[in-house]
Amino acid sequence: MTDKGKKKAFWRNLKFKYRLVITNENTLEDIVDIHVSKRNGLSWLLLFLFIVLSISALILAFSPLKNYLPGYMNSEVRKQVVENALRADSLQEVLDKHQLYVLNIQDILRGDIKADSIHSIDSLTTVRYDSLIEKTRREEEFQRKYEERERYNLTATTPSMDMASTIFYRPTKGVVSTGFDRTGKHYGIDIAAKQNESVLATSDGTVIFAGYTAETGYVIQIQHTQDFVSIYKYCGNVLKHEGESVKAGEVIAVVGNRAHVEGGTYLHFELWYKGRAIDPTQYIAL
Repeated sequence: MTDKGKKKAFWRNLKFKYRLVITNENTLEDIVDIHVSKRNGLSWLLLFLFIVLSISALILAFSPLKNYLPGYMNSEVRKQVVENALRADSLQEVLDKHQLYVLNIQDILRGDIKADSIHSIDSLTTVRYDSLIEKTRREEEFQRKYEERERYNLTATTPSMDMASTIFYRPTKGVVSTGFDRTGKHYGIDIAAKQNESVLATSDGTVIFAGYTAETGYVIQIQHTQDFVSIYKYCGNVLKHEGESVKAGEVIAVVGNRAHVEGGTYLHFELWYKGRAIDPTQYIAL
């Protein structure tokens, strides 16, 4: 028999119907008379198995029985594991800060770091002395170039009574990684900070813009009294809306994550006075 004939015989055998009869032995009456083929029987068997497996899966998924499956973690245990992991991470972060603080204090006592190079006590828990020294050198070089460039600039903004009488709060915790550079069109400063660090309003004012931009991420702008405007860029999220009034030191946003783009997280902060950008480090202790 050829292969083609064997295939036809196989399908013919599947379609061949059998008769199942259940007869009353006393009356010889046919009680049940079923005509079924192998194909129909196989189909009904597969359907039955599918229904049984589906019901079993639903029972395991929506009942406490799933906790008895090997390798499945109880929901309460899983929640506790997550909480313990977060707690351990927080403890490790605090420990690292304490270690950095102690090491930097030792360097100050030995004279490796100048006391005037520390802008705030918080910086001792975030960077080592080599970063602090490098930052000081960058600031000195920037200050020298800026003073040389602006020596004969008659249009430079000069402090007024309004600016001198205004108190600004630091926008976030961290150190200045990139300074103000008018010629390079860098009209603000970059403050190296941790992701999700609070961003604070530098002074009382009203939010005039709060939203997302393709170039600088989440941005929030605040109009202050005496013709000041502060701008906060590269935020992870903004917590205020346009038209809201804010107080000095109030949390308005959080620092975003720029590690995949710039190599670190930071907040870009700008301060404008009467439509002209000014150097925030001249008026804010950072």
